[in-house]
Amino acid sequence: MLKLEGLSVFYGGIHALRGIGLEVADGKIVTLIGANGAGKSTMLNSIAGLVKPSGGSIFWDGADISGKETKDIVQAGLVLVPEGRRVFPNLTVEENLRLGAYSRLDKAGVKNDRERCYTLFPRLKERRRQAAGTLSGGEQQMLAVARGLMANPRLLMLDEPSLGLAPLVSKMIFDIVREINKNGTTILLIEQNAHAALDIADYAYVLETGIITMQDTGKALLNDDRVRKAYLGESQ
Repeated sequence: MLKLEGLSVFYGGIHALRGIGLEVADGKIVTLIGANGAGKSTMLNSIAGLVKPSGGSIFWDGADISGKETKDIVQAGLVLVPEGRRVFPNLTVEENLRLGAYSRLDKAGVKNDRERCYTLFPRLKERRRQAAGTLSGGEQQMLAVARGLMANPRLLMLDEPSLGLAPLVSKMIFDIVREINKNGTTILLIEQNAHAALDIADYAYVLETGIITMQDTGKALLNDDRVRKAYLGESQ
């Protein structure tokens, strides 16, 4: 489905990604863990067309999409929910959702997906006429995910969805990510909460200073002593 081959990205003189190879199979949850500055967000931004690679290729269903415009990538079925929520604060919840579907012409499908989002996120339905900027942090994150779903993605990329959220709200977000995946959407997840991310992942990668250093099933990495010591705060 999605395959990165030798992906390299420079930010000025910084070599942010150094020949990354990664695969995301259809219908799976794949997660990428690593410290701040490891290059995780850079990788997602490259896939989404927001950052142009300096080398390597990004394949989507066998077609090379490296360097394509973001709008074309969204229309191909890849959607990024960025770090920091980035909702439109002066627009209502409903207006934010409508903007998520800006590239779609199927009005009936858009209406159905909006109702699906309200089923997944009942709080958003309760606040559908409320300005997004007045929502709590957790509600804004729900809105950001729902807005991404309104584009009807085949692959939803999530950048730090639990960042800054209370533990209970964070758990709710991960439960919803599972539900989205069960409903047929493939997930590529970047997350500082390594334990929660690995717990729901079918497959996972560890990124360190722009290089993939480990990869295995989520369960295997969750039980790996090196990962437990480096990312889960546990001693060997």
